[in-house]
Amino acid sequence: MATSLTAHISGGTQPSAPSFSGLRRICPNLDAAVSFSHRVYSSTRLVSSSRRSPRGVVAMAGSGKFFVGGNWKCNGTKDSIAKLISDLNAATLEADVDVVVSPPFVYIDQVKSSLTDRIEISGQNSWVGKGGAFTGEISVEQLKDLGCKWVILGHSERRHVIGEKNEFIGKKAAYALSEGLGVIACIGEKLEEREAGKTFDVCFEQLKAFADAVPSWDNVVVAYEPVWAIGTGKVASPQQAQEVHVAVRDWLKKNVSEEVASKTRIIYGGSVNGGNSAELAKEEDIDGFLVGGASLKGPEFATIVNSVTSKKVAA
Repeated sequence: MATSLTAHISGGTQPSAPSFSGLRRICPNLDAAVSFSHRVYSSTRLVSSSRRSPRGVVAMAGSGKFFVGGNWKCNGTKDSIAKLISDLNAATLEADVDVVVSPPFVYIDQVKSSLTDRIEISGQNSWVGKGGAFTGEISVEQLKDLGCKWVILGHSERRHVIGEKNEFIGKKAAYALSEGLGVIACIGEKLEEREAGKTFDVCFEQLKAFADAVPSWDNVVVAYEPVWAIGTGKVASPQQAQEVHVAVRDWLKKNVSEEVASKTRIIYGGSVNGGNSAELAKEEDIDGFLVGGASLKGPEFATIVNSVTSKKVAA
């Protein structure tokens, strides 16, 4: 499975990002339908679109604060991480953004002891229950002991390389939340699923596994990360990302509650960098980012954090 995935997302013969939106083939006029759905959905939001936001207000469909996470994955050494921490400590970050970084487990203590309190720490994964005889696993209790406030669960590399299933991921999220850790809940489709028109189906199935298990959505951030855009340099267009974010928020509204749909932050991940983050951030339902490779470069990560300014509407 890992070999197949690698061939799809990093091989030199990979097809270019599809020009169609690839959401569901059952609708022959998909683009028109999504556009109409977005207009109807937008008209039901709390503030009429005819009103202009006051200067400095961040215009987002959700009511939560802009959120940017940096997933360092399996990268770094003590020396390179010390340099990254130095760059992050020196950066000027917009105040109205929640900023989180997720170092490799072995470096969490180093990061926590030297990184500014302005930035919170996340684990990259956690076990499904209390720690014990589970070789190689990291427990929620251990993450909390090191000062972590968040954990990333359901990342595509855990799903498609390691083989974690939806229900297992949902149970992990439920346990983390019950122990007071915030969850960055990842969802997203593979290239062949998008080409088959199954984007919504895949994302909704993954969402349902979280919804069936979690005790509350208060400390959940949903990260939409199309697998075909992760680490490939192929980023979803702002319109492609926005239409999925709209659909995810609508799913939450219909299947959980209107309040949860409004409060839950839906962030985008997939080759986000300093050059494309501002355009992506302009989309109303993109509430932030989960950043991979670009989060290993302090100044570029700061640029992505500060892309929140693209949402600020002049009076």
